Amino acid sequence: MTEKARIALVGDRSDGVRSHVRIPTLFARLAERDGLELDAYWLPTDAVGDITGFDGVWLVPGSPYRSEAGAVETVRAVRENGVPFLGTCAGFQHALLEYARNVCGLDGIGHAENAPESPERLIVPLACSLVGHEGAVHVTPGTRAARILGTDRSVERYHCSYGLDARHLDTLAANGVVFSGFDDDGDARIAELPGHPFFVASLFQPELAGDGTRPHPLIEAFARAAVEHAKLSVHSGL
Repeated sequence: MTEKARIALVGDRSDGVRSHVRIPTLFARLAERDGLELDAYWLPTDAVGDITGFDGVWLVPGSPYRSEAGAVETVRAVRENGVPFLGTCAGFQHALLEYARNVCGLDGIGHAENAPESPERLIVPLACSLVGHEGAVHVTPGTRAARILGTDRSVERYHCSYGLDARHLDTLAANGVVFSGFDDDGDARIAELPGHPFFVASLFQPELAGDGTRPHPLIEAFARAAVEHAKLSVHSGL
């Protein structure tokens, strides 16, 4: 029998955010189609608390978050404790923000949406807003993203206005982040941590792909990693 994985959906839930409405439907489809049982709990960013006991964490879209600190602390906890992680849109942005601050030593670096007055910003306004747009993503061969997507090019859906300042890409990469997907202009669209059981973040929103009846491969892979984490937790007595 497949273990049921406990998933923390970290974000400030709103019926006005399309991805928030879509995610439970995708989880239901994963259970019906693939036997991947996911027990989801919504945790607002200003009251995340302890993520112990969760088998996967999805830092969902919906910025600006009520608590940047809560989002960043969530990423730190899953990164350090080997909990499967998926970050999409704002989740991608805050995953990189956490890494820049806590691994790369860029303590004061900011997010332009949360702190426009910050003298040094990792996340900045995109030259062209991607709200409601689709775009090509070129996937780097040999990466986790390439194995999951099974292609070197995909077309993905966005709903964001902020992304990584390319000036900081080399610093993040030198400290262990693998950027495994780029748009036509060479801007980062997927990031992953190869030494982690499952840590993938995308600026695009895989939860908005298609009509919601077939979960995107990134979401399915995250679900499988969470279920595997649940199995390991049961067998180790955690």
